[in-house]
Amino acid sequence: MGDHKERPLRVGAAVRRRRRALELTLAVVAERSGLSVPFLSQVENERARPSRPSLERIADALDTTAAALLAAADPACSVDVLRAEDEGVTPGQARVRTLVRGHHQLHAMEFVGEHDEGREFQHRNDEVMYVVDGAVEVEAEGRAHRLGRGDTLYLSGGVRHRWRAAEPDTRVIVVAVADHIEALEDPSRRR
Repeated sequence: MGDHKERPLRVGAAVRRRRRALELTLAVVAERSGLSVPFLSQVENERARPSRPSLERIADALDTTAAALLAAADPACSVDVLRAEDEGVTPGQARVRTLVRGHHQLHAMEFVGEHDEGREFQHRNDEVMYVVDGAVEVEAEGRAHRLGRGDTLYLSGGVRHRWRAAEPDTRVIVVAVADHIEALEDPSRRR
């Protein structure tokens, strides 16, 4: 019943995201694809499912492929359960696990074991890091922070940072607003 694989994909959201990323109107996509504006609107709003040939025409109009649109599609469900045992991970191994499948407004990842990217990150939107077990060392805005079990770190969008596991078997959850979301700027942050 909660099996994600059995659910149809909602390609309309992927079409809309791609069209907006290219800053195209429905009228332009309709002209390029030879499909009507009302039909494209219905596709984007999940009221119509395009045939394979129509999806290919839409993809061509958006300078991508039908396969890429399908890969970016959202699952047609609002509840999805990911089971830990489905991962088949050996205890003691370093790993990264996605906690949310598909293309959504939030990304959530679990990092277990040794983690030291050594590289700096800068995300468009806000994120939260929660240490479930162990400890991490985070460098953000030129300051070092050591976080232990139960500690949380909030980072505003645009903050450059890097982090590493400071103890073996460290477990960290990172939840972030997806980069394709344009978060509203907090006017109180402006100066």
